[in-house]
Amino acid sequence: MKKILSYVVRWLLPLALTIVLVSYMFRKVNFSDMWNIITHGVDYWWILAAMGISVLSHVFRALRWRIQLNSLHIYPPLMALICSIFGTYALNLVFPRLGEIWRCTYISRLERKPFTEVVGSMVADRLSDAIMVMALTLLTFVVAASAIESFLIKYPVGQGLMDLVRDPRAWTGVIGCVLIVWAVFHFGRNTGPVMRTRRWISEMWHGFASVATMQGKWKFVGYTFAIWGCYFIQLYVAFFAFDFTRSLCAQPQLGYGLVPCLVAFVLSSIGMAIPSNGGLGPWNIAVMFGLAVYGISDAQGTAFSMLQWSGQTVMLIILGIFTMVYISLGSKTADKHNRVSESSADSSETSIV
Repeated sequence: MKKILSYVVRWLLPLALTIVLVSYMFRKVNFSDMWNIITHGVDYWWILAAMGISVLSHVFRALRWRIQLNSLHIYPPLMALICSIFGTYALNLVFPRLGEIWRCTYISRLERKPFTEVVGSMVADRLSDAIMVMALTLLTFVVAASAIESFLIKYPVGQGLMDLVRDPRAWTGVIGCVLIVWAVFHFGRNTGPVMRTRRWISEMWHGFASVATMQGKWKFVGYTFAIWGCYFIQLYVAFFAFDFTRSLCAQPQLGYGLVPCLVAFVLSSIGMAIPSNGGLGPWNIAVMFGLAVYGISDAQGTAFSMLQWSGQTVMLIILGIFTMVYISLGSKTADKHNRVSESSADSSETSIV
């Protein structure tokens, strides 16, 4: 039963979420309008440029991960690290979150290091991403507070969220939950589940805190900004592919499109936390909501998000194929090297005899 539940949570739940969210998205869209936009209203050179920038973000992520691995005395080839990142995102298109496990397995076997050490190197990697998303979210609410509030008031769901935020009972519930969690960790600190949770939190914090003392910490920070800068720029570049988003880039009061792009970018980054196949569904809906804040219609928002997502997906598939070829050739080279070594050893033994 435990294996069945694990299978459902890991594979079937993301697939079900993807189907439900995509169905919800397309129910709101006029297909003829969307198809007309995709076939006649797109400058595909900008989409190709965004695809190229996404490749650069993966390279920066590999360079950042190398710093973490080197601090653990693990020194894989840079090309192997880059391909491990390519393979991660390509695999996540089919099996969400499995890509992270695969890349750790690949590097641990390549370098003959413990799997747990390689996994531990990703703690700061993921926590730094989470911190960037939180910082960008705060920035978004500062620079686009009025637009977001007007959008929330316009839609029933948004109005409900605003009413919930203003309701004292909601805050009482939040405080109550915090107190319950504190009581569980304080009075049940000697129980197995609490001890495991505390140990997990401690290991995560230790992994993140190690950034402050490890060699190359400023490079780590620089690569973090480079990764998220690429993410943002590739979305902003895609704005120039469509007439309706290009018009936002011509308005000085909107920061020449930077503010609308920031809103869509942050919402889409938060949407990626929802497990789905390659972000399909939650990412698209988040981008649609972000663009709707600035008057972009559902058909236009869907055309934009689907084309941008499709471009990135095609690029990941190409990179995934490249990774398979690289690993295959690397395995053949290693096998040939092992055969030569064994042959040399046999010859030496024969000479001695």
